[in-house]
Amino acid sequence: MTIRGILCTVPLVFTGWILTLITVSLLTDEAPAQVVLFPSASFMQSLSDDIAILGSNGWSVTLAAPRSGFAASLYRTGAHIVLPAGLPGCLPLPR
Repeated sequence: MTIRGILCTVPLVFTGWILTLITVSLLTDEAPAQVVLFPSASFMQSLSDDIAILGSNGWSVTLAAPRSGFAASLYRTGAHIVLPAGLPGCLPLPR
């Protein structure tokens, strides 16, 4: 594979991975929390009282709430990108 092929493939794989995570967060309630990337100040102020802020930094905030359809409600509130947080991945972790 040439350098040009690698430079074309890496962004496509990254985009596909992000789109898969967005789809998982919208279609399932399996994740115990959601990560909102690039939250605005107005988004943070409009969060309802039943949402817990688990962590934050300069470019994301991790939120949890005891309801179904949580990711969709974050999009309705004004989130730009919502990703699932706390999923173990494809392989089960040993106990």
